[in-house]
Amino acid sequence: MPIFLKRIPLYIQIFIALLLGVGVGTVLGGGQPSPENVSLLNNLAIPCTLILKALKALATPLILLAVLHVFLTAELPQKSGRRLAFLLLTNTLVAILIGLTVANIVQPGKWGQLAPPQTAITATKPLDPWGLLQDSVPQAVVQPLVDNNVIQLIVVALAFGIGLRGIKAQQLKEGKTDYLPIEQVITTLLETVMKILSWLISIVPIAVFGIVAKTVGIQGFAPFQALAAFILAVLLALFLQSCYYLTRVQFGSWVGIRRFLTGGADALITAFSTASSTITMPVTFRVLKEKVGLRESSASLGALVGSNFNNDGTALYEAMAALFIAQALGINLSLEQQVIVILTSIVASVGAAGIPEAGLVTMTLVFSSVGLPTEYIALLVTVDWFLDRCRTSINVMGDMTVSALLDGKVPQTEEELILQPAVATAAIRD
Repeated sequence: MPIFLKRIPLYIQIFIALLLGVGVGTVLGGGQPSPENVSLLNNLAIPCTLILKALKALATPLILLAVLHVFLTAELPQKSGRRLAFLLLTNTLVAILIGLTVANIVQPGKWGQLAPPQTAITATKPLDPWGLLQDSVPQAVVQPLVDNNVIQLIVVALAFGIGLRGIKAQQLKEGKTDYLPIEQVITTLLETVMKILSWLISIVPIAVFGIVAKTVGIQGFAPFQALAAFILAVLLALFLQSCYYLTRVQFGSWVGIRRFLTGGADALITAFSTASSTITMPVTFRVLKEKVGLRESSASLGALVGSNFNNDGTALYEAMAALFIAQALGINLSLEQQVIVILTSIVASVGAAGIPEAGLVTMTLVFSSVGLPTEYIALLVTVDWFLDRCRTSINVMGDMTVSALLDGKVPQTEEELILQPAVATAAIRD
């Protein structure tokens, strides 16, 4: 990439590509292209197709490595670990349910038209819990990676993650360090996948230009009417999720809503401006401790540990995206498929890296899990640059909420404030 482009923020590059794509698509047909222009427009979308194929190839190893890395490296104190896990799981479940509810009520996919898919669509089937359970166990360990089977990938990732964490805990008690090479290999592989992912993300503007030019040139602006409805539906769902957070903070901690929002404003603004929960992490920890006034142990568990698991905005968005595309294509997702969307979104949110646009990678697994054609993710790329910032802010607000709830209903005393570093260190080691 040219040096001058590196100085331009990614979201501005995407916005410029969006405008150029609209202009080129309008010139080459605007919904009524000539046969010669149809071939040209299809060729413009080739880079987008290649990027989507690469993202789909990265999705399964990213989630597997991310889950294993979390199990191996996350420091969960015994006393508050169970409560932390409960808070993280309930927040994510509520986010997905809010997203699915809004998508089913508003039905943004029916507000516009999309071209028929080029790939076959899996037929819907009734809910079969026993069949789902039987299909969750793969015939070979590597089969989920080859078939992109998300449910089987979840089983393999959890089995190996829990097993490796148990071995690490046992070796730590015995003073052994045999687990370190495995931990280092998993960390290195995860960093490698994320590095390749960052390369792909950097050329997303090219994909946006191509897919927008093709869409406008061949179909006109009808698909963007549905996208506008989708944006409003996602913003509504994210707003409802934020209301859920504020309600929990109000009744489950000593922190008032006003103190929570004003004290955490820097973290929320940083999250929106950078679209990265990883970059925002130290800011979140600092404001929770210094401006909101939480105990250091609570702030560290929510902002530093919880951020590895707590990506509620991403889970909500990916679940809504699946229903949006299904509605736009006239597909009625069965109850079983919506359950699979929930399970897949939970694990995909853990695997989503804390860098801009990384949710596009895990979204390919969510789509594949219910038989939706991943080619339509390309259309979502055109608006993902904005929604990514909104859902990242919700992710950070979720981290802040978990910290406030862990801090309890009684603020720290002056004595605790003096002893805070020692208490926090003891809590993390517990």
